[in-house]
Amino acid sequence: MADVIELLEHDHREVEQMFAEFEQATSKEQKETLRDRIIIELVRHSEAEEQAVYPMIRKSIDNGDQIVEHEIDEHSKAERIMKELDTMSADDPQFGVLMQQLMASIKEHVAEEENDVFPQFRTKVDKAELDKLGETVQRLKKIVPTHPHPMAPDHPPFNALLGPGAGLVDRLRDMLTGRASQ
Repeated sequence: MADVIELLEHDHREVEQMFAEFEQATSKEQKETLRDRIIIELVRHSEAEEQAVYPMIRKSIDNGDQIVEHEIDEHSKAERIMKELDTMSADDPQFGVLMQQLMASIKEHVAEEENDVFPQFRTKVDKAELDKLGETVQRLKKIVPTHPHPMAPDHPPFNALLGPGAGLVDRLRDMLTGRASQ
């Protein structure tokens, strides 16, 4: 079982791989399928971080409040881009521009987390707690939303209260549209 930092870094590698696949995609269908997979993973990842990881970071590392607010702000900016992309056709001239903005934003966010936030977090929280938090994140990723909801709350307790309901609706919508099978 991976600890929470290993799990989140694994998510980062998966998204980076999807970005690379997107950059190689040539057909409209490939681009839209990859867009959907990228959005699903990014939304699930960020929701789980905001609900389980960020409250712990806030409490455990120096300048935790400031760091978490910055991370949530980055999530919000990415979520607004994903909301625009969510139903956009790959034929739309803005599609490629928005995907490039999303990729740049996420790459910067990942670098900040992995080079600054995670190392601090690892030194302040013991292995058992990191392991437990990893299990929590894995459970959350099964129930949190799969579509961006930029107007939804990003801070506890409201994100944790509304997230599972939005997640259920998103998963039903994914199932009905076939997006879930991707």
